[in-house]
Amino acid sequence: MKRVGVLVGREKTFPEAIINGINERGKGEVVAEYLKLGGIQYDAPPKYDLVIDRISHEVPFYRATLKRMALEGSVIINNPFWWSADDKFFNYSLGKKLGVAIPKTVLLPQKDYIEGIVSESLRNLEFPLDWQGIIDYVGLPAFLKPFDGGGWKNVSKINSLEELWAEYDKTSTLCMTLQESIDFDQFVRCYCVGQEEVMIMAYDPRKPYLSGEQYVHNPNYLAPALADRVRNDVRTLCTALGYDINTVEFAIKDNVPYAIDFMNPAPDAELASVGEYYHQWITQAVVNLVFKRLGEARQQSRYRWDALLNPEPVKAYAVGSVGEQLARTITPDPTPSAPVATKKSESTATKRAYPRKKKS
Repeated sequence: MKRVGVLVGREKTFPEAIINGINERGKGEVVAEYLKLGGIQYDAPPKYDLVIDRISHEVPFYRATLKRMALEGSVIINNPFWWSADDKFFNYSLGKKLGVAIPKTVLLPQKDYIEGIVSESLRNLEFPLDWQGIIDYVGLPAFLKPFDGGGWKNVSKINSLEELWAEYDKTSTLCMTLQESIDFDQFVRCYCVGQEEVMIMAYDPRKPYLSGEQYVHNPNYLAPALADRVRNDVRTLCTALGYDINTVEFAIKDNVPYAIDFMNPAPDAELASVGEYYHQWITQAVVNLVFKRLGEARQQSRYRWDALLNPEPVKAYAVGSVGEQLARTITPDPTPSAPVATKKSESTATKRAYPRKKKS
């Protein structure tokens, strides 16, 4: 008998549907249940052949537990090592290399730092930050959002330099990005399961998050050629990222799909939020993926970081929109374009890390 554990937070309908689907199909040979975790011994044998992770990005104890389970041979969906190492700013840069349309994005130094970080700790940061140069590059309006986050948390729309200063001052120790705003004609959110199965969903980000009003079931929302490009971009990104479950969001302007968010390895799938059609689709796709992963031969564990990042016997490659084959490891251009000149802060030991320039 093989055992599947489901690690969840506040979700109800999606994990229940997954567990029921696995148990019905497994007929006693594959059994799914919620994990119960207490103190974890560092040499304990694994209890589960496969774990579906929906919450470890919020709970460090869960993340550490899943890493240890992976070390012992459990299949973890999604890979906790890569999820720990990943961030959205890197993903934007990777997407650009893969030929996917990405809005202009700048990574910003933090506003504040943890105790113990002082001026001398930050001697590599330039001061003052060239706010106007950043605005000139990204354009206005723009979105200020964490370089590693989700659920539309700490996201602000910026319409002026003064608004940027005001919102940035609230970000504390969060590392933020400023990203070009795409005045979209259409917007879609796409499930991707197993780096292959794609469901394009009409999505309205202007509606309240988790309200049940964001998703619209409209199979003909995108023209056929545009839908094909979106599917190709989704597979390209998720294959390069190595996520088995993910969502990719596109703001579509003048028939160009701009990928604005594609690090969502625990995407919303609750019935009340996504609707019955999409809920059933993602549930069935994940159940199918579980049985596929359980049926695959796995190599003996190699106790190296790169092996844990890439546990599959064959490295996956992505085909970008430009038609070239690219792996997750990207070779820099021999003649890279000049980087964006962004002056950074000296310190946040002072009351304001990035003082505004005085008006003459």
